[in-house]
Amino acid sequence: MNITPQAYSEMSKRAEPKSNVKVNVATAFCVGGGICVIGQIIRNAFETAGFDEEKTALWTSVILVTLSAFFTGLGWYQKLAKHAGAGTLVPITGFSNSISSSAIEAKSEGLVLGVGTKIFNIAGPVILYGCSAAFIYGLIYYIISYFV
Repeated sequence: MNITPQAYSEMSKRAEPKSNVKVNVATAFCVGGGICVIGQIIRNAFETAGFDEEKTALWTSVILVTLSAFFTGLGWYQKLAKHAGAGTLVPITGFSNSISSSAIEAKSEGLVLGVGTKIFNIAGPVILYGCSAAFIYGLIYYIISYFV
């Protein structure tokens, strides 16, 4: 049986489940905003306790990464992501989740050949393209500020 790309595309469109974009966007916005609110509450608590700006930012990041990794280990982060979609991709917690889930998935293969080699499978492209984009934006900013 020979299926043309157009016929395959039409069959795929009929088979894929319909999604409510407005509800998905609203849910992602609320969950992502909720994660940010939790981060702000943690930050405010450290500022109220008298920590300086640098230590406040450091400990807020550490706690958010730790909570994300912990909830990934319990399987709660995946359940939240199933319903919230892109809302769970808030950079620091989403990055922690991607590394933690890769490590958990590869732990049965051992520490070196499993976790050590596969921990950045998902996060690697984020690091690569994030650093590349930062370099390009920095270079553009440098060139623009040189002439202004």
